[in-house]
Amino acid sequence: MQRLKQIIEDSDTRAGKAFDLVIQAIIIFSLICFSIETLPDLTDASRSLLHFIEILSVIIFTVEYLARVIVASDKSAFIFSFFGIIDLLAILPFYLSTGLDLRSLRSFRLLRLVRILKLARYSAAAKRFHRAFLIAKEELALFLFASMIVLYLAAVGIYHFENPAQPEAFSSVFHSLWWAVSTLTTVGYGDIYPVTAGGKMFTFCILVVGLGIVSIPAGLVASALSKARELED
Repeated sequence: MQRLKQIIEDSDTRAGKAFDLVIQAIIIFSLICFSIETLPDLTDASRSLLHFIEILSVIIFTVEYLARVIVASDKSAFIFSFFGIIDLLAILPFYLSTGLDLRSLRSFRLLRLVRILKLARYSAAAKRFHRAFLIAKEELALFLFASMIVLYLAAVGIYHFENPAQPEAFSSVFHSLWWAVSTLTTVGYGDIYPVTAGGKMFTFCILVVGLGIVSIPAGLVASALSKARELED
């Protein structure tokens, strides 16, 4: 039991790091398959294969979730924690057959990957910018992962709002990613845009989030550069 707990909860070990990377790879693969399912004109064989992959991934995530509950020192604290709730919501609809698709929530689980960054050993840097990058490395990595998650969720959200009204412009999650990129970066080319009330409200929320996505990296780098200058003095 102690060995299992070390593998699941301790990413400092080789086995723990390998476990984390395998789970992250399965999450990314399942998200790609989920996005492929939204493509029009898929063959029955392709849909059957994707359904099989979904069943397999749910089984793996279920085993992982139960293992995390078993090895948790405080089981109730884990179950009601942010990651515990996300892990449960990612698999529960499959068993309940509610028709509510929450597979996109699995993208939040990718934030666990940030823990692996503590394995890195920062080397001394001669240049200030390099030193600043090392200072803000984990924050920038966390921001990058969070931005990718928001980008993906924005594409999924606008797809569900606009696909019934604009099946050509928002024909799949992959097609919706272009809208998500141009909206989150506040570029707004206007080549595709929402026409439904729900889509417009969703776009407003994404635009507000986009303002923060543009400004946060600049603040992180500026703060790191200032700290690097202090270390040199």
